[in-house]
Amino acid sequence: MLSKKLTRLELQILEALWLKGACSVREIHETFPAASRPAYTTVQTTVYRLERKKALRCIKRISNANIFEAVISREDAQRRLIGELLALLGGRAQLVMAHLVESGELTLADVKEAEKTLRKNAKKEKP
Repeated sequence: MLSKKLTRLELQILEALWLKGACSVREIHETFPAASRPAYTTVQTTVYRLERKKALRCIKRISNANIFEAVISREDAQRRLIGELLALLGGRAQLVMAHLVESGELTLADVKEAEKTLRKNAKKEKP
């Protein structure tokens, strides 16, 4: 399992793989908007860094191009990122909730869904 933090560029590369499926470095590079596209070599270096982190893997080689696929799921990456955020905030989820409420990002439907999940988890904890 992934043991190191993911950078913004690494997450963007993984996003390309989650959306498109298996891709070459060139195909990943082309998913970036032209106006803000990093250099091809930067994407290539980052792809190989992600491979070392075991976040993606080379599944085949076509001519001189390696084809990569994501090993970790979007959900796993999101959980890791949220865990890192909570660690930064000293584990205080209330700070995140307060910000989401104040910014209008958290809806009543979100709260109801969270409450339903909390109730379900509480039932699992009771023997």
